Amino acid sequence: MSLERAVNIADLRKLARARLPNAIFDYLDGGAEDERTLQENERVFSDYIFRPRHAVHVPKPDLSATVMGARLSMPAFVAPIGYSRLIHPDGELGAVRAAGRQGLPFAMSTISGYALEEIAAAATAPVFLQIYLLAGRAAGEKTLERVHAAGYKGLFLTVDTPVAGMRERDFRNGTRHLMGQSLSAKLPYIPDILAHPRWLMGYLSGGKMKTLPNVMTPDGAHFPLTDVAKALETSVVTWDDLKWIRAQWRGPIAIKGILTGDDARHARDLGATAVVVSNHGGRQLDQVASGMEALPEIVTAVGNDIEVLMDGGIRRGGDIVKALALGAKAVMLGRGYAYGMAAAGEKGIDRALEIFHADLLRTMRLLGCPSVATLDSSYIQKRN
Repeated sequence: MSLERAVNIADLRKLARARLPNAIFDYLDGGAEDERTLQENERVFSDYIFRPRHAVHVPKPDLSATVMGARLSMPAFVAPIGYSRLIHPDGELGAVRAAGRQGLPFAMSTISGYALEEIAAAATAPVFLQIYLLAGRAAGEKTLERVHAAGYKGLFLTVDTPVAGMRERDFRNGTRHLMGQSLSAKLPYIPDILAHPRWLMGYLSGGKMKTLPNVMTPDGAHFPLTDVAKALETSVVTWDDLKWIRAQWRGPIAIKGILTGDDARHARDLGATAVVVSNHGGRQLDQVASGMEALPEIVTAVGNDIEVLMDGGIRRGGDIVKALALGAKAVMLGRGYAYGMAAAGEKGIDRALEIFHADLLRTMRLLGCPSVATLDSSYIQKRN
């Protein structure tokens, strides 16, 4: 199948599977433990069916929205994907350029192979940073200074990674060894890598990552790539860190990884602009609520006090509609566009975002809904 013949995100996933070695594909595609939450993130959307308004002419629904102070051509952020440069050498550069062409903001991961200044220079739409305090507050303060100087619009602070989840596919595939510097540790996985020459050529020509250019250790060196999982255990983000970041950063801050109303209210009370209802794509704690399941509780908890975003399992424009109907202001697109990146780099991301946009536009017209701002729970119902 060619990229041009891909008609949905599942098609892009097939193309990604063909191009990537097992370790890289499973890093992108997999989840924690039994992957029940990963599966539920997608399945849960089928619990809701649409209630369309027929005999209504809606030639051009208004898909635009303003979220966290950013104007969006449709209610979606291009979400942070760590290690994107390993998936395809275009990585975050391809993502920010594709996002700009669609009029969407891009949220960049701290765990990136490109410097945040390079990403900002390539942006034609607002950029945000998903920040981890991997090397402590002193390093985080330097990162915030760079973010401010580069003109970033806001921050996403992830709070659900006190340790890395047990992603069993990664363990079996030797992903840690492949990301390390030891050639002997890589040897068992060489045959599979050689069986994917397109990925290998990209890796050798620009996809290789040795350090994280956006995280500096106290001695001024770039943070080593292989220490990330270990560093998470020694740099747990707490509510005190939100207080500290709020004092350092006056722009929008979204707290990502919220699954309960209590945590949403806590984030609000400590100065968050928004919360992201998220289980980290099913990659952290298995057997927790999906974003769609947790969304109504969060919306009820904070009302209109702060904005509520949602992610997890979004593969169709109709999924976006259902999330908005339950009260989300916008969604974050992660794996959906990353499959496109894995398949064909920047062109693949373009195709993924085009698919989401066309899906959303068509669904809105079929619903007879003139604007995403008017979507509410009357447009969906839960199956009996």
